[in-house]
Amino acid sequence: MSHLMNTYARLPVAFERGEGVWLWDTNGKRYLDAVAGVAVNTLGHAHPRLAATLCEQAQKLIHTSNLYQIPLQEALATRLCQLADMDRAFFCNSGAEANEAAIKLARLYGHQKGIDLPTILVMEKSFHGRTLATLTASGSRKVQAGFEPLVSGFARVPYNDVEAVRQAVEHNPNIVAILVEPVQGEGGINIPNRDYLAGLRRLCDEKGLLLMLDEVQSGIARTGTWFAHQHADIKPDVMALAKGLGSGVPIGACLARGPAAEVFKPGNHGSTFGGNPLACAAGLTVLRVIEEEKLLDNVVRVGAYLRAGLTDALKDVPGVVEVRGHGLMLGIELDRPCGEIVTRALEAGLLVNVTSERIVRLVPPLILREDEAQHLIDGLVPVIKTFLGAAGKA
Repeated sequence: MSHLMNTYARLPVAFERGEGVWLWDTNGKRYLDAVAGVAVNTLGHAHPRLAATLCEQAQKLIHTSNLYQIPLQEALATRLCQLADMDRAFFCNSGAEANEAAIKLARLYGHQKGIDLPTILVMEKSFHGRTLATLTASGSRKVQAGFEPLVSGFARVPYNDVEAVRQAVEHNPNIVAILVEPVQGEGGINIPNRDYLAGLRRLCDEKGLLLMLDEVQSGIARTGTWFAHQHADIKPDVMALAKGLGSGVPIGACLARGPAAEVFKPGNHGSTFGGNPLACAAGLTVLRVIEEEKLLDNVVRVGAYLRAGLTDALKDVPGVVEVRGHGLMLGIELDRPCGEIVTRALEAGLLVNVTSERIVRLVPPLILREDEAQHLIDGLVPVIKTFLGAAGKA
């Protein structure tokens, strides 16, 4: 028997090596990776510059702890704040930890304003992590079930509804912050109206609230801009990052701007591993490669190619509701649960993911080329058509 805790329903495959957008299993079969570690492997697999960085840094220094100054951490904080027009960064190890930092920051901000029960407004269908606070913030009963009592201090409204947010704020004077994903990932690749984030920004400015964006999945060039909120031409007060920042090396960050950047003082928050030299060296290299290899342009171009190709190939297929997304963060919504597509695609040499039961999620490495996108289209479309045809006959 396995001595691993039974926390994952793993697929019957193990990978031995990777190169670019490709993975090879222990039997030598090749797969196109359109999951990328769930939007993590920004530069694909075995990127030579990242591999060299990790080898060189590991030979010098892996970890010292935040008891001491870490020049690489300071350099990464500076670069991220330049890209996001933020003021300060706190480093941790994951997206859940980055969101925990944001939640703690908002509560402390509220207490500093004299609010005894500071409340954070969150959204339906959201996902922010699996710690007790972040699963409470998430809009998924499946994630929360069995872990009650949940954490107090959250209120919830529908996603993509500024008026619902305004009503909640008007009726609850304890609300100090809004926590929202610019694009909902686990919730189904849900993209809000163009004026949604701008409306939230105006409301937060009007009421003195913190606008906190969870860019764990949508950030680090995933949607064709450095951060997804830049499509809306707004700035958050707090932003959570992780996933693509280390391209496989665990790292998370909570960025803050203005008054929010000055909330934490020594002793308020911390992390043993957060921002160690190895992780920060990886993060700096990822950002350099994105910039120097013009991956933002690649994401826009190849993302549009992939979305258009899938849309065209599936436009008249009964059971396909919509193909949507930004850049290389795409979802194919079907009219029925479709978890079976994951195993069918695996057999066809494709790694895809299904989220929110009915959404085939595609978050491939940002280095994906057009010919590789076409390979994905050519392989996935028949899988979806066969699945829908079989389901329709059942």
